[in-house]
Amino acid sequence: MCRAADQSAGLFTEYYVDLAEPAAEATVVQRLRDAGLVTFGGLARRNEIIAFASSVMAMTAHRDSDPDGLTTIRDIPRLRDLTGYSGLGRGELLPHTDGSSLPEPPRLMMLVCERPADRGGECLLIDGQRLHADLSVQSQEAAVKLSQPRTAYFGAGNGHATQVFTVHPGGRLSIRLRQDDLAHWSPVVAPYVPYLRDAISRHQHRLTLTTGQGYLVDNHRWLHARTGFSGDRRFLRALGDPHIPLAPGFVIAAGIDVSQVASEAA
Repeated sequence: MCRAADQSAGLFTEYYVDLAEPAAEATVVQRLRDAGLVTFGGLARRNEIIAFASSVMAMTAHRDSDPDGLTTIRDIPRLRDLTGYSGLGRGELLPHTDGSSLPEPPRLMMLVCERPADRGGECLLIDGQRLHADLSVQSQEAAVKLSQPRTAYFGAGNGHATQVFTVHPGGRLSIRLRQDDLAHWSPVVAPYVPYLRDAISRHQHRLTLTTGQGYLVDNHRWLHARTGFSGDRRFLRALGDPHIPLAPGFVIAAGIDVSQVASEAA
């Protein structure tokens, strides 16, 4: 079960960008490079959402996307109980990376509230940088094992063999995760998955979004989730790769032994 450790209106405020401001474009770019997160409001119309998404990313189609490239995230009763379709139900959605079963998940993910739920349906965000730092302190062995190549398989028959943390040159990491029935763990790493889930529970931020509010995240750094809900909750999602250059993943937090993570994972 998702436990939100932080009832964080503060997170929404901290990374908020007024998209109507003249310097908004530059601020969005800086937020993405520094923290991988932008929050915003005022996008009440579908064409406004597409315009903003197109300004920051080359949008890519998804299995469930609509003809204009956005995906309407809503409860679809005929799909909600099918494996791999949890997002199109009304139950909780565990922290994950969008496109985790692809060889290269889209770098950016944007989610905008079109209609909030009658009850529940809050968004949860987890910063992979802080998650990895916490895990390295609580169980360095778990952090190392979860960085070993090909210790997880995400997806069905056309899925991808991968690992939770991928090491990049220059002391950088990226994160990739799914936690549904299409997540399969190597015996080498399976005993350490509970440590990961415990760390996730300590770093969840809850966002209660209203119509027109949303967030843009670096999908290689932030995990996202959703609490269960009732009512006709509708969110619109865009996926894609940035128009601007972004360094791979995120910088490993200060105090973590980068050489050990890299050598042990090799």
